[in-house]
Amino acid sequence: MKLLVYSTKEFEKEPLLKANDGKHKVRFIKESLDSTTAVLAAGYDVISIFSGDDASLIVLEILKDLGVKFISLRSTGYNNVSLKSAKRIGLRVANAPDYSPHAIAEHAMGLLLALNRKIIQANNQVNNNNFLLDQLMGSNLHGKTVGVVGTGRIGSILVKLFHAFGCKVIANDLKVNHYLESEYDLEYMDLDTLCSTASIISINVPLTYETHYMFDEKLFQKMKKGTTLVNTARGAVVKTRALLEALKNGTLKAYATDVYESERGVFFRDNTKNGINDPLLLELLELPNVLLTPHQAFMTKEAIGNIAETTIYNINCWEENKGCRNELGFETIIS
Repeated sequence: MKLLVYSTKEFEKEPLLKANDGKHKVRFIKESLDSTTAVLAAGYDVISIFSGDDASLIVLEILKDLGVKFISLRSTGYNNVSLKSAKRIGLRVANAPDYSPHAIAEHAMGLLLALNRKIIQANNQVNNNNFLLDQLMGSNLHGKTVGVVGTGRIGSILVKLFHAFGCKVIANDLKVNHYLESEYDLEYMDLDTLCSTASIISINVPLTYETHYMFDEKLFQKMKKGTTLVNTARGAVVKTRALLEALKNGTLKAYATDVYESERGVFFRDNTKNGINDPLLLELLELPNVLLTPHQAFMTKEAIGNIAETTIYNINCWEENKGCRNELGFETIIS
């Protein structure tokens, strides 16, 4: 097949070429997919896109008219794809699940530890020859009650990590994991109770109709004062305006995140010359109790290699007319 890879990062090329092993004709482009760049897919059977690409109805219709038959995502999340529309017009879509839940979980722990123990602030201080400790007070994780919202692949690993730190772990999910209950003393409860009980909350749910703005004004009001929130899921699970208010009024002690509600046009690009025009993001970045990384939780050698292999696996399945275990439905996704 002829494959066009949108939003290509330099670090992706070698793993994708290795996984492809010369089987498909591959072209890499830096441009992200949207209604203006969709025309670049003319003559290609399949495209591969990233989480920041736009695969809405208008874009999908253009792709279909150009002869594209398949879309293989280099991400687990697929809220950027209108799956109902894809199914209706005959475009088949697959994602890259399970590429490395450990990478995401470990990054969440890293964010929490760095923010809680003021590691970045400390590093900045000593690089300016300031070795005072006055502003570097943190707190132990041991003995804290941690709420894990979503106990799927990533959340399950976080339950184990927090348990190893000596935390009391509570959780909320539509499906109860009985193994975690029995082996890690995990206690499931409704979301309101979790938020009123936990000192630290980790978000690990996909972005769906049900989870969009899950963390809003009402839910923040139910939290214990001084809660720390960690988000390595999707930005729009948290309502940014409500988050800012919770940070300012002390409901939230701190916010550690790898994602943001409106990433498109800002994340995965260098904005040093033109700056950022998003006032909510600028306000978030100015707060001293916020730690934000640029959607990098997946950035490990192991994860990138697994994503490449899964991307090519999906395409191989389609070419060979085999069942693809990663092909997506459309029942619960934002479209």
